[in-house]
Amino acid sequence: MLKSVLKRALGLGTAVVEGARIEGESIIVSARPRRAALRCPACGRRCDGYDTLPARRWRAPDVGSARCYVEYAPRRVECPEHGVRAEAVPWARAAPSRFTSAFEDTVAWLALHMCRSALAELMRVDWRTVGGICARVEADLEARDGRGRLDGLRRIGVDETSYKRGHRYMTVVVDHDRGRVVWASEGHGKRQLNDFLDHLTDVQRGSIEVVTADGARWIADVVAERLPGAELAVDPFHAVSWATEALDDLRREAWREARRAPRPKRGRGRPRKGEEARADPAKGVKGLRFPLLKNPEDLSEGQASALGALRRSGTALWRGYLLKEGLRAVFRGDPADARASLDRWLSWARRCRIPQFVELSRKVRRKREGVLRSIELGVSNARVEAVNNKIKVAVRQGYGFRNIDNLIALVMLRCSDLRPALPGRAAA
Repeated sequence: MLKSVLKRALGLGTAVVEGARIEGESIIVSARPRRAALRCPACGRRCDGYDTLPARRWRAPDVGSARCYVEYAPRRVECPEHGVRAEAVPWARAAPSRFTSAFEDTVAWLALHMCRSALAELMRVDWRTVGGICARVEADLEARDGRGRLDGLRRIGVDETSYKRGHRYMTVVVDHDRGRVVWASEGHGKRQLNDFLDHLTDVQRGSIEVVTADGARWIADVVAERLPGAELAVDPFHAVSWATEALDDLRREAWREARRAPRPKRGRGRPRKGEEARADPAKGVKGLRFPLLKNPEDLSEGQASALGALRRSGTALWRGYLLKEGLRAVFRGDPADARASLDRWLSWARRCRIPQFVELSRKVRRKREGVLRSIELGVSNARVEAVNNKIKVAVRQGYGFRNIDNLIALVMLRCSDLRPALPGRAAA
């Protein structure tokens, strides 16, 4: 009875539990695989025995407050293709892992929900081992899933995100159809994207039909060179963000001009409600930051009132706000009218005599075809931006990462459809 309980609690699979003993404050469980023909752990071929190694121990989930280990002297086999290899055991993944599968699954699950200091204290492991555990769990989940991570890619999104201060970036590639990260690498630029494409076969590269991006030139250059059959779609969200940046720059310029202008004289005492902006025009412009950037349907009553006062002034700042909203309207309108609507907006922005929006019109015109294809195809980089947010959550939760490989392993688990489950329980 005790042996069956230990076997189930430690996730020993088809192993045979021969006994257990206590050493100090640890529990040592002696186990062995069910006797069968010796096979190579890499290819599964039946092989001749080579020798027997000294007894090894694999760290297993704790039993109460006691550490628990599985002990076994593995045999080695001689494979004609892979040479001399230690046999695979049913309770652990292939070498160099010295933990049981149940222990690694628990660590990987906790790594997605806890900070590293709490995880290290709870599981009594060093944080530096967690990255390797997460990588092994992710590779095992993908092998069991049966779908190659890079197979069947049709629509992908490419973006870079900051993971550390000092302009430290990582490049992420997302499969839009399956909603999962398929590749991540340290750094950003042509070299990283070319490295991803080098991992693909000719057939895999030829299957890619659409690449969504934020309009970065290095992405467009690599797509044009390496994926001639794919269409580049520039995310409309980024085009609107360019307009909001131009509008905010115009607001700061108006604030500086208001600061330089002489203030009107007023009487003694505090100004009445509603007179503060007239008493200090610069303060009134500064208070327009959020009303100008928010969507009209999300404005509070006070913010809508501030925009109403700006509308009556008819300044360049108000015209810039109309241009920003006009660009949003292009992306929210009928996709069939997108080309004509965007051309009208470009003509309007080019003739507005507001330097920030004249420059914006040139930028949008350069990306015109990519923006239009994004509207017509109904794709965006929203999923990639969501992945970027999850990466930043992982960085904050772990209080930073010195080893980028550990972060990438966590990203692959957190941002894919292969989620680890706690031992004995189905995946959520």
